[in-house]
Amino acid sequence: MDEDKSVPDHTAVRVALWRALHVRVDPPPHVLRDEVGLRLAGLGADWRRRPDMDPLASGGARAAIVARARFVEDVVAERAGHGVDQYVVLGAGLDSFAQRRPEAAARVRVFEIDQPATQAWKRRRLAELGYPTADAAHDGPPDGPHLVPVDFEAGEDWWERLADAGFDRARPAVVACTGVTLYLTKEATADTLRRLARLAPGSTLAMTFLLPAELIDPADRAMLEATKVRARAAGTPFIGFYAPDEMLALARDAGFRHVRHLPGAALADRYFADRTDGLRPSSGEDFLLASV
Repeated sequence: MDEDKSVPDHTAVRVALWRALHVRVDPPPHVLRDEVGLRLAGLGADWRRRPDMDPLASGGARAAIVARARFVEDVVAERAGHGVDQYVVLGAGLDSFAQRRPEAAARVRVFEIDQPATQAWKRRRLAELGYPTADAAHDGPPDGPHLVPVDFEAGEDWWERLADAGFDRARPAVVACTGVTLYLTKEATADTLRRLARLAPGSTLAMTFLLPAELIDPADRAMLEATKVRARAAGTPFIGFYAPDEMLALARDAGFRHVRHLPGAALADRYFADRTDGLRPSSGEDFLLASV
């Protein structure tokens, strides 16, 4: 049976639910407070009975998801303080930055890129929940995000669609691309990086990538292998794995002036160091930070 593309894929839903689960089961301080994604998903009250919502089994993955989201939003806030007023989310899924942080979103124009059917679904769900979206480009930040539909399978150019939605290529931006490169070929990732290297000077890219199994903590390898099996069965196999030096080289070759590798362990130290409950992100996903 073909996957229903009128709703977000299973991975996007799971990410949203893990972010909500962090609020529901982990004691404060919460690294990220996000229950909007759960509301968008519109699942029944028994969502916590899903096997992937087991609080103990999902702990490391849940922590990694909230850590990467918090880091990206910290980058957006820091760059906004330097006048960067455009934020692009590639593969947005159930991202809820604009709904959860209206004071921050009021300082930037948010552009969310995803498949057309998914974006139509999200627009409808946001309207049902009373959240605004931007329908046309204008000079100031809109009341809500620009939802940019791109049919990747039909070969649509997301760079052009972004401009059509009002993105100003002459102005710097923050671009987040998290949980995406694992589904892309190396050629597709390199092409994405080349396009992003055309951003205006002062722009920042925060992109996650999966490490090969031999580079992650031995304790996390079994979970990675099990996740790969589930992803393959769902029709979304993991195909993109990179050593940090390889990802940095791809970014340099694409044209970025400054590139940096941020290990997942650094986010663990930043956001989880003082916790008393033992919650800590699993290893395996690191960040590429690149600037033009």
